[in-house]
Formats: sequence, structure tokens, C-alpha cells
Amino acid sequence: MKKIFVLMVLIFTCFSGFSVYAQGILTAAAFFQNVSAEYGKIEDYEADVSIKTAKKVMEGHVNFKRPNLLRIDFTKPDNQVICFNGDLLTIYLPESAAILNQTVESSGTGSAASLATAQGLSLMSRYYSVAYESGQEAVPLEDGSTENVVKLVLSRRNTSEAFRYINLAILPESKLIRRIEAITPQNEKFQFDFSNYSINQGISDQRFIYDPPTSANNYNNFLFTEQ
Repeated sequence: MKKIFVLMVLIFTCFSGFSVYAQGILTAAAFFQNVSAEYGKIEDYEADVSIKTAKKVMEGHVNFKRPNLLRIDFTKPDNQVICFNGDLLTIYLPESAAILNQTVESSGTGSAASLATAQGLSLMSRYYSVAYESGQEAVPLEDGSTENVVKLVLSRRNTSEAFRYINLAILPESKLIRRIEAITPQNEKFQFDFSNYSINQGISDQRFIYDPPTSANNYNNFLFTEQ
């Protein structure tokens, strides 16, 4: 569960991929490329984020800066932080007084770092097929919602991928991602909702320097440690 959650965090922050802007008939794949082209113009963004699983709801504020800087400051759970500075992933869990650190190699297409790049998104396009969930017209985000989105379904092409499906809800005018739903082979669902975007505000690299409390216990390279 923990490894899948961290994997998804790295994925959702970095939809900054493709340089090709599709022309002609707006197939689902072409629409996805259009969305990727818009994200390719983004140097940084911040937004409110909600993360839901079957057992937990988390809320916070996310900051992202290209190529792979990420910070999420949570209000639920209060004071929890996830920070990735390009080399080190740090997760502070105040309820456990624990700091989880993971060094990420900068080379190698199979490393976790490759997910936090444009190349990582390109690999997703290679290994997942893209289709409209209900056509190219915008539909309500969910039952009873007045917010309309274009819904895409990414289906894995082989069983080695971590998620069986990735559902995307796209704001039709801005082409920003409103919601991500990732479903594992065990039918576990991870839902990420984004709102109140601020784009290209010139976020400083200093924002991604995080000094966790010295009183907390450190656990290094936790992704490769069996708990």
C-alpha cells in the first residue's frame, strides 16, 4: 500500500510530457496529447489536493516545479509533509513521529525518478491505451455535480503495470487535470482531486527545501525495506 501511494504521488505531479500537438480528428489519444501539450507549457503550479483511498481521506496543498520538484503540505493529517527535491524523497508522519527518506537515482529508465519526468509520462502513453469514458463531450464530474469534465480511461496493455486502469477527468477549457483515479489489479482505488490551480507563478527552489523536526525518528531507504 505504501509503495503504491508513493508511486502515485510521483506520477500525479509530473504530467508535463509530450511535445506533439495532435491535429485532425479529436480521438481520445489526440485529446490526451493536447492535455499533455498544455502541461508541457507549465513551469510550476500549486493547487489544493485531496487524496482518497478506501480507508482514508487526505487534504493539503501541492507545489510542483519542473522538472521534478514536489511538495505537499497536508492539513489532513495536519502537518504531514511529502517533499521531493529531485534527489531525496522525504515523508514526515507527525502521528508516528517518523521521517521516511528515500534516495532516488537520477539515471536508469527503471528507477523511480523516471516517473517524475516527461519521459515517465511518455512511458505511460506507451504502456496504457487511451479511450473516452463517455465520448469527447464534457459530462458532470460525478452524479449531482455541476462541474463538467472530459473523462478518459487509460487501460494497461500488459499485466506488469502497477495500475489496471487510470481514469482522468480533464477540465475542457484549461486542459488541467481535475481528478485522477488509479485502480490496482486488486481493485484498490486511489483518487486525487485538484482545485484552485495557480500556474507559472515563479515558485522558488527554496520552497522544496524541507527540514523535518529533529525529534522524529528517521527511516532511510524505506521503499526497499520490508515492514
